[in-house]
Amino acid sequence: MKNNLKSIKVISLFAFLITVFLTSCQENKPIEPWVDLFDGKTLSGWTQLNGKANYKVVDGTIVGSTVHNTPNSFLTTDKMYSDFILELDYKVDPSMNSGIQIRSNSFPYYNKGRVHGYQIEIDPSKRAWSAGIYDEARRGWLNTLENNKAAQKAFKQNDWNHYRIEAIGDTLKTWINDVPAAYLIDDKTASGFIGLQVHGIGKDHKEGTEIIWKNVKIITDNVSIYSKKSTLTPITTTNKLSIDEKKNGWELLWDGKTTNGWRGARLDKFPEKGWVIKDGVLSVLASGGGESRAGGDIVTTEPYGDFELKVDFKITKGANSGIKYYVDTETNKGPGSSIGLEYQILDDKEHPDAKMGNHEGSRTITSLYDLIKADTQKPVNSIGEWNNARIVSKNNHVEHWLNGMKVLEYERKSKDFRKLVAESKYVKWPNFGEADKGFILLQDHGDFVSFRNIKIKNLNK
Repeated sequence: MKNNLKSIKVISLFAFLITVFLTSCQENKPIEPWVDLFDGKTLSGWTQLNGKANYKVVDGTIVGSTVHNTPNSFLTTDKMYSDFILELDYKVDPSMNSGIQIRSNSFPYYNKGRVHGYQIEIDPSKRAWSAGIYDEARRGWLNTLENNKAAQKAFKQNDWNHYRIEAIGDTLKTWINDVPAAYLIDDKTASGFIGLQVHGIGKDHKEGTEIIWKNVKIITDNVSIYSKKSTLTPITTTNKLSIDEKKNGWELLWDGKTTNGWRGARLDKFPEKGWVIKDGVLSVLASGGGESRAGGDIVTTEPYGDFELKVDFKITKGANSGIKYYVDTETNKGPGSSIGLEYQILDDKEHPDAKMGNHEGSRTITSLYDLIKADTQKPVNSIGEWNNARIVSKNNHVEHWLNGMKVLEYERKSKDFRKLVAESKYVKWPNFGEADKGFILLQDHGDFVSFRNIKIKNLNK
């Protein structure tokens, strides 16, 4: 009997200690500082962009319904968000496609204000990629769910689904009904609005189909404290082709690790000094601001005719560099850089070249160097931030783009082009800029400048 009493006392004491421990843990666990993004009564704090789909409040929910003859519609927060944790519930018609925009933007210069940025997919189709990550109006699919069967099965048809979305630094993580869905490392956009999409529909689809959202809430303070671990392996995008880029014929010009595909402009191999590869970034080192005095320019090992080129670049204070195309490395054997048409890279505020040039302003960033001045309203990111250059050359029509905005265009071999060349320092080079094929060049101008995500699409194929 005494032994039984002792056992009961020991068990009671053990239970008491467990209760105290669990209570203590609960008391020490930080209370999540959620803030409602939807008040349950009005659409205050939200603005509709792009399409004309219908959004209304019904019984404490936001109801979006489709409308014919209108593009994708987005109900967007008036506030911008960078690092956050977002949770919400939604129920979607099985015939619809939709999504949650995060870190998204709408700029007048970008495709006439089209909403673009990360989208957390809502996909009730058999594909079942709900909570995958799509890059709306930019790169397309970044993180699909084709290899994540658990997340595909987690979606509830004709029922409420719960999303958790974390955006912290360059890391995006999603869960659908508490099942890990996507895990992406990508630093394309650091801040933007949150948006609820109603996808545009074709004439054969029923008008008025609905998606409903509720319990939309966010954490923006000390978000890393409340972050959840994901069991998934992260997907990285730097120096890789997206799914849509592969489908559309894009190729990597630089693999992010080696010097394959590149050589010195006046060498048969890559320069032994002056350039460095580190953490997926290719950088030309500073050497006093002179042209080709350190490692020298580098060029692709293959020439290109018609092409579309995309390059991320980042400059330092006062830096000067450039991306040249239709380069003939045999043209200039003297000092200085190899000769070709140049997409100028420059710190316009600090470098004196911004106020020089044969044509006023023609040496500013993104200009056709010394020939054509770029649009003065161009969206240049700050020193130390990545910018995206895009050059398109098709049937002698050439365009320069910066961060999604076309900043200039011209016709190679035209009368106007030849007149510009005749008035420039390039006049001494016969048929300057008129080669049918040439190399792509990254310039060593003696300043520290970095490059990554170098991709090309051969338009002659």
